[in-house]
Amino acid sequence: MKLNVLLLALAFILGGCGKESAPSTKTEPPKTEPAKTEQPALTLLVGSAVADSGNTYSGEIRARHETQLGFRIGGKIIERLVDAGARVQAGQVLMRLDPEDSSLQASSAQAQYQLAEAEAKRYRELRNQNFVSQSALDAKEAALKAAASQAGLAGNQADYTTLRADKAGVIAATLAEAGQVVSAGQAVLRLAQDGQREVAIAIPETQYAGLKIGALANVTLWSAGNEAAHLSGHLRELAAAADPASRTYAARVALSGGDAQAELGMTAQVRFKNHDKRDKLVVPLSAIFQQGDQAAVWVVAADRSISLRQVVVASYREDGAVIASGLTAGERIVSAGVHKLNAGEKIRIIEGELANGSAQ
Repeated sequence: MKLNVLLLALAFILGGCGKESAPSTKTEPPKTEPAKTEQPALTLLVGSAVADSGNTYSGEIRARHETQLGFRIGGKIIERLVDAGARVQAGQVLMRLDPEDSSLQASSAQAQYQLAEAEAKRYRELRNQNFVSQSALDAKEAALKAAASQAGLAGNQADYTTLRADKAGVIAATLAEAGQVVSAGQAVLRLAQDGQREVAIAIPETQYAGLKIGALANVTLWSAGNEAAHLSGHLRELAAAADPASRTYAARVALSGGDAQAELGMTAQVRFKNHDKRDKLVVPLSAIFQQGDQAAVWVVAADRSISLRQVVVASYREDGAVIASGLTAGERIVSAGVHKLNAGEKIRIIEGELANGSAQ
């Protein structure tokens, strides 16, 4: 019996060893190609401004004639009758000095004159009686003239203690206060005379050579908020030497009419007109892709693909490259990172500013 059980177990074991196990299957994810990422690039729209008109200068409205007012004698200021911004008329009293010393001098000179006058009168009578010589009378007459001059000078000195406006205008600045002791000729007020208005600007060294006296300019006033006032003018004055601190040249642009709109102290922007009628475009220097002697730019198509286009550069300036041909106003170009791009690839556009400094 035990033998049969052992044989049956042995047969069962042998039968199980003869069966092959089913192979294990591994599921692998389908292979996908990596998605292409669009490279971001800073771009800008090419403007249509003329190359030489791309520079805008900010300035301040000033009077054509500004006078530094001061006393003709020294003394202590006892009264200031005007403030900065006050409108004054010709002959109006502006300041006064302490008149005490001047009054004493005038009184002394007047007394000397009266004495000299009495002496001259007495010597005339004596000369008529032939009691004195003609030379003695001439000496007294000369002393009388000198005393009269001294009396007149002392009287003028006393009048100089009052400072009056010589022209109608606006007090631009007060340079001294009551209680201050000033010397003769020291500026105490600045008067901006009525009349023509100008824009005071500063010209950098790089733009100095391209400007000439009489150059036409467009002037924009921003005092009216969003409705800017546009005026015309011309370059009236251009300094011959640069300011030692700022290294810029002081210039004055005279307004051609419209003075009523231009109040003193207003901010104005000046853009000089170009007499060259050929339109030239200015692009940033970082937009130029240099291939040997040939310059090119990356032009962005409507589908955001880029292509390299050769351009002719008329000149290189501090604010950009002047393009003579190869570009059209309104086209979009890549303005930075031009050496990292490849032809035909699509980019992710990052908006920049308009060429020539115009707003987007």
